[in-house]
Amino acid sequence: MRASRIELALEEGLFALPETGQIAVFRPHQGDDLSALPKDRVVVLTGFRPDSDYFKARGYQVESAAPAGAAPYAAALVCLPRARDHAKAMLAEAAVRVAPGATVLVDGQKTDGIESILKDLKPRVALSGAISKAHGRIAAFAAGPELADWADQPRQVEGGFITRAGVFSADGPDPASVLLAEHLPEKLGPKVVDLGAGWGYLSRAILARASVKRLDLVEAEALSLECARQNIDDPRANFHWEDATAFRPANLAETVVMNPPFHIGRSSDPTLGIAFITAARRMLAPDGALWMVANRHLPYDEALTTHFLEVETVVQTNSFRVIRAIKPRRQAR
Repeated sequence: MRASRIELALEEGLFALPETGQIAVFRPHQGDDLSALPKDRVVVLTGFRPDSDYFKARGYQVESAAPAGAAPYAAALVCLPRARDHAKAMLAEAAVRVAPGATVLVDGQKTDGIESILKDLKPRVALSGAISKAHGRIAAFAAGPELADWADQPRQVEGGFITRAGVFSADGPDPASVLLAEHLPEKLGPKVVDLGAGWGYLSRAILARASVKRLDLVEAEALSLECARQNIDDPRANFHWEDATAFRPANLAETVVMNPPFHIGRSSDPTLGIAFITAARRMLAPDGALWMVANRHLPYDEALTTHFLEVETVVQTNSFRVIRAIKPRRQAR
């Protein structure tokens, strides 16, 4: 879908490839086809580890963020995310990372809010194109200072935590994580993993336990992990920019704590949570325990009983349930 719009933008003259210089592509997703652009000049900018690994495996230069002091890019393509404040922040960054007057392409699906973003852009910049294809739109504008007030700024939320645009639950602690934190036992064991740690809300609750000697915070989103580093000032904390489903701790853990994601785009997808459960089983000691919270409707019971000998619901509300699973099976059934 994205590929067809990029090709159409080139064919119709909305975007002329610069003769020299690098082309920044902000936040493309796994499966996006960027072949219409010269691979040797493309720099993929993404802080989401699975996307980063995907494009690296295909030979692209990938950075988690534009390097400080780097030369301006010759052009940029911004692949819009769903979160509106994150989309605005990305456009503001692109507008200052490319050479003044160079082209910034903005591309997105209608279901992800491209129409409202283009509407917000129109009073600020001279938009050209706005080509529609494959349930999305692509448009262009010349880089300049007009979007400076859209730039991302750290925000402080309840509890004194720092968050940023683009992180999960940027406006404050997620209610599911709050519920889990309230029901964590006092003794968690010396080695704990916070799987999908986000910006550190659960990690702070874990580190309040004196029994914890080492905590591994595992998070696939670099923006979230950067916030976690600011929110957690404790020598027991170790930060890992990793895909949680592939992480391996240095030593098996006594406890894994997690509030796993369950969305791909706009759709609920329980396979994400199931992958987290599978990963948790692999990293736990034989007498280890998984503490997790999930939406009540998600079908995790089969995966839990497949990977653990004992499973119990500790507490359940109208929306969520906190689950304790112990005695990981060495081989899943």
